[in-house]
Amino acid sequence: MRLAIKPVQPFSSMAKPSLGPLSQWRCAIPVNTAQQTSGYTSKWERSVGDSREGCHARSLSQLSKRWKEYHGSKDWEGLLDPLDDGLRGELMRYGSFVEAAYQSFDSCLSSPSYATCRHARNSMLERGGVNKSGYRVTKNLHATSSIQMPHWIGQIGVRSSWIGYVAVCEDENEISRLGRRDIVISLRGTATCSEWLENLRTTLTSCPFVNATDTIGQNDSPMVETGVLSLYTSSTSACPSLQHSLRHEISRLVQKYNNEPLSITLTGHSLGASLAVLAAYDIKTAIKHDLHLSVISFGGPRVGNRSFRQNLELQGTKILRIVNSDDLVTKVPGFFVEDYNDVAQEKKGHWMHKHVRDNQWVYANIGHELRLSSRDSLKLNSLNVATCHDLKTYLNLVNGFVSSTCPSSARMILEKATTVPSTQ
Repeated sequence: MRLAIKPVQPFSSMAKPSLGPLSQWRCAIPVNTAQQTSGYTSKWERSVGDSREGCHARSLSQLSKRWKEYHGSKDWEGLLDPLDDGLRGELMRYGSFVEAAYQSFDSCLSSPSYATCRHARNSMLERGGVNKSGYRVTKNLHATSSIQMPHWIGQIGVRSSWIGYVAVCEDENEISRLGRRDIVISLRGTATCSEWLENLRTTLTSCPFVNATDTIGQNDSPMVETGVLSLYTSSTSACPSLQHSLRHEISRLVQKYNNEPLSITLTGHSLGASLAVLAAYDIKTAIKHDLHLSVISFGGPRVGNRSFRQNLELQGTKILRIVNSDDLVTKVPGFFVEDYNDVAQEKKGHWMHKHVRDNQWVYANIGHELRLSSRDSLKLNSLNVATCHDLKTYLNLVNGFVSSTCPSSARMILEKATTVPSTQ
């Protein structure tokens, strides 16, 4: 019997997503607009098309002025429901960086280069489907498990594997469009046997990189998931830890570009989303610069406890957590969850709550949330665990989402309704 390890995310090519129709029309979609006309386009279609192009141009021109809002300077107030089109473009753009991380990973167990990056740094983004981005990859990143695997199982037990990259925007036109120079840290999700085993280590453990002043006035110390922390801090003689690589590279880039507007954006899917949150906390702690640092996570599980969340907020780290309500991965780990409304606090006297707290299983939801649902998408033929967690599902949902009061399929319906064939 052959044992095969398959990643959650399928490695199929994906073109850079287009923004598609904008959400300004909400649910006001005429159902009888597709009437035939005599060799010309209907006035309604022309007016919608003109408005669409004008609104799209405005959203792009506003990016350089509003990028801090899109990256959480005002906690995304008024941007998520309905979803602002400028923010939608940013989410799709960073999603394509994560997709490139998946596309660049060699997941074939029979390959001699298994668990490494398949592409050279200077061609990684283009070969990963991110064309003409204006970014250049400056650093390959590896994650290492602390779990010792027996030698007889072969390379399936590899401890260190390529997990993502650091890239910096170097194109002057793109820098002008973005309104700043952007450094992106992109991390893929679980793919190797050792990473799956680390995912099973779901109890909380003390966060080792905490300033003494961070815990003043807090009842609990900051704690994070054991397996995620292991993948972030572990190293071997041949491979430095993900923590060491990120600290060194971000320090170098910040020092190099410190005299100009600069942002650091961490983005990831699944395990990569958890590592992005942990890395954001560590970078803010280790690098003593006034960094505008934000996290855009797709389908991420919970990472730490309430104290960890409070420290992130005190740091000024901005986290946008994109969640599919039908994705089970976003609902784990943790038996009790301390949310912002402190619902869990009402159960503090309950014996079960005390038991799970003593065993380090009380997590907290971290960051602001854009909640989507697979059930609203016309593009999904089935609702299974893998489909609901897939990165492509998340990007389709973001691209189609209008608001919580309007189905995400509305934009697709609008696109069909405004395509009126001419007749002879």
